[in-house]
Amino acid sequence: KKKKKKKKKNIELLGRAMDHEKVAASLAELGNSHRLSVFRFLVKAGHDGASVGDIQKGLGIPASTLSHHLARMAKVGLIRQEKHSRTIVCISEYGHLENLIGFLQEECCAGVRIAHEPEPL
Repeated sequence: KKKKKKKKKNIELLGRAMDHEKVAASLAELGNSHRLSVFRFLVKAGHDGASVGDIQKGLGIPASTLSHHLARMAKVGLIRQEKHSRTIVCISEYGHLENLIGFLQEECCAGVRIAHEPEPL
């Protein structure tokens, strides 16, 4: 007997593939209310991003806690951090966000066949 290989579900947008596990990891990080607030703050900041200090002031998150959240978000590719002189600027990875949305919408309204049980008499 031949064993069937499991196929990973991938979507490719903007030249990058995302598999189910990467999407799950990214969504798990956004499942934390502080990280979701930080991400939304950075999306609002636009392509120039925001300094760690501005994020801290804008959201009232303690520095050590914010650092932890930023590291987790950077690890899964939701944001990137750039050092500008003595300032660390955080920038949303819009391509990653578009890939997440694309993955979630990939099979929208594609139809699912559901076997209906006959109703009892």
